[in-house]
Amino acid sequence: MTIAYWCVLFAALMPYVLTGYAKTTARGYDNRAPRDWQSRLEGRSARAHWAHLNAFEAFPFFAAAVIIAHLAGGEQAAIDGIALGFIAARVAYSVLYIAGIARMRSAVWALGFFATIALFVIAT
Repeated sequence: MTIAYWCVLFAALMPYVLTGYAKTTARGYDNRAPRDWQSRLEGRSARAHWAHLNAFEAFPFFAAAVIIAHLAGGEQAAIDGIALGFIAARVAYSVLYIAGIARMRSAVWALGFFATIALFVIAT
């Protein structure tokens, strides 16, 4: 399995790590009504939940880009490097989101977004 494919797996697991953080840092988790409980989260726990949702949103675009770059015969070292860059950006994004550093978070989000675009460019 290539490094880029491992990055896809890592990106697929990130939302679960983030929601786990949200659930363990807030009190009163209710498994009978988790969405209702999540809607009342505040502070770091709420931001971790929002980062969790964003990780799910970013995942399909990234996974498709990696697969398409592979199928199109893009240079493997470039695909791997860009995929690692995406993962680094997403980890930084999540940390910044939880910490409440909005401006830097948005800049790092853009890096991850453009990394995904770069994977599509490699495929051409």
